[in-house]
Amino acid sequence: MASSRVRVRDATAADAEVIADVHAASIRELGSEAYDDEQIRAWLSNVDPERYPLGEPGFHVVIAERDDGEIVGFGLLDREPSDLEDPAAGTVGAVYVRPDHAREGVGSAILETLESAASEAGLERLVLTASRNAIEFYRRRGYEGVETVALEMADDVSLECLRMRTRLE
Repeated sequence: MASSRVRVRDATAADAEVIADVHAASIRELGSEAYDDEQIRAWLSNVDPERYPLGEPGFHVVIAERDDGEIVGFGLLDREPSDLEDPAAGTVGAVYVRPDHAREGVGSAILETLESAASEAGLERLVLTASRNAIEFYRRRGYEGVETVALEMADDVSLECLRMRTRLE
């Protein structure tokens, strides 16, 4: 367990750079458990501090912060995804944890916060697209696999992922 407590709070525009750092570190180390070097490079090409919808309507972005101020994870919820035909479903767009804090409950705390925010927004279900290295994390939290999909990254490289869903209580 981490030596200090972790709290989850709303992210601000000032957090964009550190979110990108956590995102890239997680992809490099944890993603490499499931994907090859070319796929990791393509995945990393999508990491950019300007791409996080901080403060944008319909999105809820959170970060996990230790008592000492270190940011160790982030998550993103789209409460109004335009690609879904189901208006009662939202999309978990991200749950990433700094690799040196993986398996310490940080991801679970982030996901619980996003699920609570979705429930408060009146959503009944959540969907997500899990990278291969994250599938078991979501299964342990009650998400079920729906279909295998290929996420297109840069340079015509794709990542095999699993679309998953859960019903909120």
